[in-house]
Amino acid sequence: MEKYDIIIIGAGPGGLTAGIYAGRQGTKNLIIDKDMAGGIGREVPEMENYPGFDNISGLELIEKMKAQAIKNNELHEMENVEEITKDDSEYRFTVKTDKDQYQTKSIILATGSSRKQLNVKGEDEFKGKGVSYCATCDGFFFAGRDIIIVGGGNSALQEAIYLKNLGANVTIIHRGDEFRAQKQLKDQIKESGINFILNAVVEEIKGDILVESVTIKDTQTGALMNLPTNGIFVSVGYIPHTELAEQLDVQLNETGHILTDKNQKTNIDYVYAIGDVCVGLKQWVVACGEGAVAATSVFLDLQN
Repeated sequence: MEKYDIIIIGAGPGGLTAGIYAGRQGTKNLIIDKDMAGGIGREVPEMENYPGFDNISGLELIEKMKAQAIKNNELHEMENVEEITKDDSEYRFTVKTDKDQYQTKSIILATGSSRKQLNVKGEDEFKGKGVSYCATCDGFFFAGRDIIIVGGGNSALQEAIYLKNLGANVTIIHRGDEFRAQKQLKDQIKESGINFILNAVVEEIKGDILVESVTIKDTQTGALMNLPTNGIFVSVGYIPHTELAEQLDVQLNETGHILTDKNQKTNIDYVYAIGDVCVGLKQWVVACGEGAVAATSVFLDLQN
């Protein structure tokens, strides 16, 4: 069984940054991801707030980070971690995947999150038939067509702008009376002429073979309205992936996110956590900062 000093579970922005820092420390490290490196970060159409880049896509930035990380780390993509067990030996954790088993002195959980669903009638029926959760994956197919984006945060507005630039006729549906996104994104929405309906929620998605319309409800009056559309993009938040953390009895908060201290340590010795799975701001630069802190923290703890 191969042995490591650090195993990083998750190869998103935080996990790759942790690998970059860990690899320069001289420790033996493995990064594992159940998907391609980057996860949902690969879906970000464009960022204008990542230091050093005026504008860059998530995919392009991930590829740059991956190239740095693999210089001094092993990276196993498309390998799913199924179980982590703990004992009192030097290599105190055994990590079992769908392909192999490994032992390690420490774990960094960078397991990220996945997009929430609306959980409304018709959503499951029309997945891939007009219902999408990824603008960069599916936006091309909706050029010149009517689409609805559900959500009011940064991701929703970024995707609305991206789809508008592809030539789609975009309408945003948001349950609140104002968007939660950054001011710059809200200003861009207004300048672009993108339509939006506030204080409304989606009640049902309708169609025959493909999506043809959605029923929305006014949250203030209860009135229902049917909107014709060719597609609906859902961007209403994320669910943290804490299954492995729960196996190790890592402490979570009331929203199901991992609690850490300022050194990214959890309540379990030699288990650290970073990125969207943790309590805090969901931003790439934050995940990267936490990755750097965690890798340094692990190194110091192993030295001591």
